[in-house]
Amino acid sequence: MGMSTAPMDGSPAALREARLVETLDAHGSVLVAYSGGVDSTYLLAVAAEVLGDRAVGATAVSPSLAGSERDEAAALARVLGARHVEVTTDEMARAAYRRNDADRCLHCKTALFDVLEPLAADLGLEVIATGTILDDLGDHRPGQQAAAERGVVTPLADAGFSKADVRARSRARGLPTADKPAAACLASRIAHGLTVTPLRLSRIERAEAWLRTRLGSHTDLRVRDHGDLARVEVAADRLGEVAGFAAELDAELRGLGWRFVTLDAGGFRSGSMNPPSTTQPAHQSPRRV
Repeated sequence: MGMSTAPMDGSPAALREARLVETLDAHGSVLVAYSGGVDSTYLLAVAAEVLGDRAVGATAVSPSLAGSERDEAAALARVLGARHVEVTTDEMARAAYRRNDADRCLHCKTALFDVLEPLAADLGLEVIATGTILDDLGDHRPGQQAAAERGVVTPLADAGFSKADVRARSRARGLPTADKPAAACLASRIAHGLTVTPLRLSRIERAEAWLRTRLGSHTDLRVRDHGDLARVEVAADRLGEVAGFAAELDAELRGLGWRFVTLDAGGFRSGSMNPPSTTQPAHQSPRRV
């Protein structure tokens, strides 16, 4: 059985969900690019409720997806009662992706849609949808260009959803992702200009998994790869806690191949590896529609 319908309480987020339901119903069928994160899980939950088997979640499997995230996505799809498939993407075979310039995400999403387009056709699904929200529209997201070029739809953004809205409606539905930290592919931790390799991705995954054993699975954190240097970001209110086991952290990350380990005094900042000219000031937010 899937999750039950959430009560419509008249809040702005609930009204946006009503718009989302209408949009999904109008599409008739949808293939959701589904990572198991906050946004795509909520989108798949609503789509499965509205469209039943005509909604399918597709998880892209590659070295940039942490194994724990892959397992969690599959488990969540079962909880939702949603159809779910895994697809293998080949971004690592693309030199433009491995080069890791500022447009790396464009090449990653191109590889994704190269796989999802024929899959949607084979399954008889009308559209491909991503969990893009308003917050994403003001961020450095080259992958949005690839989506626009392929006619991929963004029903959450179109309905005016912010991250806060998605969390509120996820909480109303009892989704376990309601308070899940924001996630991004492992490659987003690698400084631009450093080659993306399976080894780099693996050590980032292992480093973050070790940190979560100390801080909890629902902790905002990143291990940023700057070559010889690992820069650790954790929520500002956890900095003192991490400093308390700094020697263990240093030994663990040096054992994974970094020569130097630093704890970023600025705390966790989503998108801190973005090019400076594209980083959105914290006080700004995209226009709500």
